[in-house]
Amino acid sequence: MQNSKLPEFIDHLLLPDSYPHPAGDIELVQTHISFVILAGRYVYKWKKTVDFGFVDFSSLAKRKYFCEQELHLNRRLCPEIYLEVTWISREGGSFSLQGKGEIVEYGVKMVRMPEEGMMSRIIVAGGVREEHLDTIVGILVPFYRQADGGERVRANGRAEAVGRIVFDNFAQTERFVGGRELSAERFAAIKEFAQGFLRQEELFAERIASGCIRDCHGDLYSGNICLADKIHIFDCIEFNERLRFIDMAADVAFLAMDLDFHGCSALSDYFISRFIRESGDEGLRKVLNFYKCYRAYVRGKVSLLTASDPSLEGKRAEAWLETAGRYFQLAEEYTRR
Repeated sequence: MQNSKLPEFIDHLLLPDSYPHPAGDIELVQTHISFVILAGRYVYKWKKTVDFGFVDFSSLAKRKYFCEQELHLNRRLCPEIYLEVTWISREGGSFSLQGKGEIVEYGVKMVRMPEEGMMSRIIVAGGVREEHLDTIVGILVPFYRQADGGERVRANGRAEAVGRIVFDNFAQTERFVGGRELSAERFAAIKEFAQGFLRQEELFAERIASGCIRDCHGDLYSGNICLADKIHIFDCIEFNERLRFIDMAADVAFLAMDLDFHGCSALSDYFISRFIRESGDEGLRKVLNFYKCYRAYVRGKVSLLTASDPSLEGKRAEAWLETAGRYFQLAEEYTRR
């Protein structure tokens, strides 16, 4: 049965016969910027036609470019998962995956990772262990050391540049302020905390001088980690380099915040301590709560944007709204630590 709120090509890709391989029970997962289709042994990720300011997928040419970027950048950490840029075409009124005719959309084809290994599931079940975090740190430390830390990257570590990103988030959520999920008082408290912290220009300069600004992952949380026989860290940010050219502390603070959010504060502390020990980044704690607050706020924003997608069913939208409120509450808690 077709969903009139979905693009036609997505409706087509929900049919098993659309694929050149066994597709099994097809599942559609939506984010605020993507349609993710799980089909047999593979995952197909298609970008939504959106422009939120921080991400612009408004034209087919842009979506193709960012598919190519997604493939290239994610092969830094898990080349075995990211297979190719694919496409769907239309000819004579019929859609065809990698067919002839007019190309309707571009996507990224990936190997499907085991659902039971997804860290986002394991964390809810209380199954994340210190050994998992040890391995993640063991992947991240050499990744950061090898990542680009040139002048163009380092420039994004200045207080002014970080402030632009932080205040872009505030601007992108202003229309939600005063609602149940983000009260005016909470919004003001978080904004005041950020403004005060960003005045410490010497601290941000110190992070730059220490070589802490790198071409990072940018979206390092449990939803993008698989704890299978081999740990995979996937789905880095490809659509906005300003969100990837960041302090390593901003990257690891995301996963630390995620652990806090799921009631695993002891593991969060362990993860940060282990990362500091292995990386030698003794100054990380000076900026940790600032970046945790920023990350919690970003997740709140993403949850609100996801909930406002008209193709999302009522109950699922309500769940995203409830999640958004919890993230904004956590962001405010970090301002008091």
